Amino acid sequence: MHMPGEEASRLAFFGLFALQHRGQESAGIATSDGHVINVHSQMGLVTQIFREQDFYPLVGDMAIGHTRYSTTGSSLLCNAQPILVEGYHGKLALAHNGNIINTLQLKNQLKEQSNCSFSSTTDSEIIALLMANAPGTSWHQRAFHCMNVLNGAYSFVALTEESIIAVRDPLGIRPMCLGKINNGWIVASESCALEHIGAEYVRDVDPGEVIVINKKGFESHHWSGGSGQRAMCVFELIYFARPDSIMEGSLVYASRQQMGAELAKEHPVDADLVIGIPDSSTAAAVGYAKESGIPYSDGLIKNRYVGRTFIEPEQRLRDIGVRQKFNPLSEVISGQRLVVVDDSIVRGTTTPHVVNLLRKSGAKEIHMRVCAPPIKYPCYMGVDMATQDELVAANTDLAGIKKMTGADTLGYLSVQGLLKVVGGQSGGFCDACFTGNYPVPVQLQLSKLSLEG
Repeated sequence: MHMPGEEASRLAFFGLFALQHRGQESAGIATSDGHVINVHSQMGLVTQIFREQDFYPLVGDMAIGHTRYSTTGSSLLCNAQPILVEGYHGKLALAHNGNIINTLQLKNQLKEQSNCSFSSTTDSEIIALLMANAPGTSWHQRAFHCMNVLNGAYSFVALTEESIIAVRDPLGIRPMCLGKINNGWIVASESCALEHIGAEYVRDVDPGEVIVINKKGFESHHWSGGSGQRAMCVFELIYFARPDSIMEGSLVYASRQQMGAELAKEHPVDADLVIGIPDSSTAAAVGYAKESGIPYSDGLIKNRYVGRTFIEPEQRLRDIGVRQKFNPLSEVISGQRLVVVDDSIVRGTTTPHVVNLLRKSGAKEIHMRVCAPPIKYPCYMGVDMATQDELVAANTDLAGIKKMTGADTLGYLSVQGLLKVVGGQSGGFCDACFTGNYPVPVQLQLSKLSLEG
C-alpha cells in the first residue's frame, strides 16, 4: 500500500489481520520511507508477531505485508516474508502468493548469471532476486522479463526504496485486487482486507497486469506475451477465500450458496435437517437447504481459537480428536436425519471423525454432501493440498470413500455443476485438482521441499 503523508505499517497490519485465514505459519511487514527498507517478520500469527514497539522502525508511507502457509519450502523463519534481497537494481522486498514450478532451473540461472546466493528455501526468494537483477529501464519492464521466465502461479508485491510493484501472473491463478484509500492505493489478495481498513474496492487486478505505485502516482501495464487463457483457482471460491470477499465480480458467499443449491439438485435426499461443517461450509449448507426445502440449522459449533500449535496433545486429548475443533449440538441433531455439507474431502482423515461425532450425538442418518468434486490430483499452483498418494479420491472409488467416512450416503458436486455455478464452462478457472488438466505443464513428482538440501 502507498499512503502519502501517513505511516503505512499499521494499516498493513490490519490488512494482514483480515487475511490471516490465508496463512498461519509466519507473517511480516516491510516498509520504505523513500530511502530505507525495514522488515519485521516472525513465525506465528499476526497478533503474536506485532507489538507496539515493533512498529517504531517500520517507518514510511509505503508498506507490503504477508501471511504465509508453505507451498515451497519448510515452515521456517528464514522462509518468512516479506523477503529482502539485494541485486543489480538495489534492495527489494517481496511478498508472494502462489507456487513457481521451474524453481530449480531459475535458481541455477541466478547462480551462474548473477552470482546470487540464497538465504531461504522458497520460490519467493527466486522471484525477488529475478526482479532485483532483471534487465529493463523501468520496473514494469523488469516484471515483464520475470513473466517471460516464471512458470506457475504468482501474485506478488515488491517494495523498493521508491516504488511498490504489484504483479499478477498471466493466467490469474491466484487472486489480487486493487483498492483506493484517501489519496493512496492498495493491492491485496482479497477485497475483505480493503474493507477492514476503510479502503474502497476498485477492481480485480487483471491477469498479466503490472501496477507501479510511487510518488509520481499510479501506473498500469499489461504484458503482451500471454495466451489470453485464464485459469483462476476455483478452490479459492470453494474454500480458501473469505466469504465476504469479492472475486471474479461475485461475492464468495453467494457463489458458495449456489454450489450448495446445485448439490441439492444433483444429490437430493429425504432428510430432516441440513447442517454445514463450520465455517467454510456454512454458506453452501444454507444454499442446499433453500433449494431442497429442508430446514437449515447449526449442528456443530467450531472453536474459532483453535490454530496451529507446536504443543503435542497428550494421548487422552488425541483420542478426543475432532472435539478440540468442533462440538455437536446434541439436542438439535439427536434423532434427526442429517444432510451434512462440507467444502471438500482431501485426505479423508477428518470426515470419519465428524460423522462418528454426529452419530454419538444421536443422529439417525448422515448424508454427506461435498461442494468440491473428488480431488484426484495434487496442486502445484499454490495450495499445499497433498501428494497424490495421500488423496483419498485418487486411490478409492466412491463406494470405498462412503464406507470410510461412515456416512449413509455420499454425494460430490460434479465438475460440470461447479463450473456452471462459477461461470467457467468455457474456461477461465483452474480445475486441475479434479481433472488433472493443469494450465501449465507440471512434473507430477514435484516436492514442496525441492529447494532444500
